[in-house]
Amino acid sequence: MERCEAASPFVFLLLDGFSMLSLSCCAETMRVANRIAGSETFRWSFMSETGEPVRSSLGVPFPVDRGLANLDGGETVLVCGGDNIKHASTRAIIDWLRRQAVHGVPVGGLCTATYTLAKAGLLNGKRATIHWENETSFAEEFPQVILSHSPYVIDGHRYSTAGGTSSVDLVLSFVEDMHGPALAGEIAEQLIYSSIRKIQETASTSLPGRMALRHPRLSAVIRLMEERLEDPVPTPKLAEAAGISPRHLERLFQRHIGRTPLKYYMDLRLARARHLLQQTDMTISEIGLACGFLSASHFSKCYRFKYRQAPLRARGQ
Repeated sequence: MERCEAASPFVFLLLDGFSMLSLSCCAETMRVANRIAGSETFRWSFMSETGEPVRSSLGVPFPVDRGLANLDGGETVLVCGGDNIKHASTRAIIDWLRRQAVHGVPVGGLCTATYTLAKAGLLNGKRATIHWENETSFAEEFPQVILSHSPYVIDGHRYSTAGGTSSVDLVLSFVEDMHGPALAGEIAEQLIYSSIRKIQETASTSLPGRMALRHPRLSAVIRLMEERLEDPVPTPKLAEAAGISPRHLERLFQRHIGRTPLKYYMDLRLARARHLLQQTDMTISEIGLACGFLSASHFSKCYRFKYRQAPLRARGQ
């Protein structure tokens, strides 16, 4: 990772309809970092194409400090996108980003703005990530970009995030690089972010299905699985719903996911159970039933095999 200098100024270039969540997570993490570090670790300003306020994802205008112009030197540009990113990535913005890149300016894309960077040719041959809803179309349009499924990616002077709260991860990586993991951990605790990340990790078993699959029948089967965690659908019925044979379904899962439908289904159910254990007061029996297990003993056995601990240990008991 390229080392980020302390107090280096960041410029948020806000695109029309930008994600307020991604921007807030990024800027607030910087603010908290400054407070806990007791120094100006981060400085930032806001920019738009015209210098006028920009419509956010909440539908309200967000004020900015300036329009597209030459930078003062030393800045890192973070482009913040949202819905309808193709329309928001205007020719003026693309050309401006290309000029900055020529002068060696580090550039990042928050949420869907990875598309904007790729459109400007700034990610050719580089690793990057983007929100999973945009991944399929992005991969088709930009095959020269090495797409990752990580919450954030740093490749040289190019940064990208997968949307939502993942911009917190990006800033924490900057902090860790500048000041070490202890300060980054303290900031995460202040943001209660360790809890958020744990929930995301336990709830993301179906993410490879959403992000990596290109097969519509597999996608349909996975959606059915997610809808029927409490009352699991047998593999033959899943295959019937997809209009293929059980054997064909097995082959598709092995080829695209590396697991059988039965194993993938079990992982979904157990991930849901782990989330319920950590976030609710439901009993072990209630959680087992909610995730399709007919008995608490069977649920505990499967859970212990998957996570190498008894269900109660997930609650610290």
